[in-house]
Amino acid sequence: MAQARSWEVSDVFWERVAPLIPPRVVRQRGRQYQRKPGAGRKAMDPRQVFEAIVFVLRTGCQWKSLPKERFGSASSVHRYFRTWLNEGFFLALWRAGLAEYDDMEGIAWRWQSVDGTMLKAPLAQQSVGPNPTDRGKKWKQAARPGRRAWGPAVDLRHRGQPE
Repeated sequence: MAQARSWEVSDVFWERVAPLIPPRVVRQRGRQYQRKPGAGRKAMDPRQVFEAIVFVLRTGCQWKSLPKERFGSASSVHRYFRTWLNEGFFLALWRAGLAEYDDMEGIAWRWQSVDGTMLKAPLAQQSVGPNPTDRGKKWKQAARPGRRAWGPAVDLRHRGQPE
């Protein structure tokens, strides 16, 4: 048996995911549309869309870098992703996964800890030095825009003005 890649969705996993996918929006009967009901692209297979989303999340590739021959249009996949996100699909999937894990292993809900840092290291500036883009600039040696390296003590006077 061939080993499944990390982004491929197994049949067992798909059976758990499929009921959570939001239903497609169906056209209202009796309303006037510019296109005929059968016109336009056919809707993408939800399993293929989900597998494409998992591919992006697992590999870290950009949406436009999705292999078109395997997953179809990257724009359509991204549109489905945004739609499913707004309809709460991923939150429902997360909750279902937590509930299943809680049944299997048990989660200590009374005590949880999250560890992470979203700030710069406090001593980073002293140990690293100036910003790499500013290292080559000579701030202190920059010449004044005039001819003199010093500023005059009196205000600038134009020759046409009286003293």
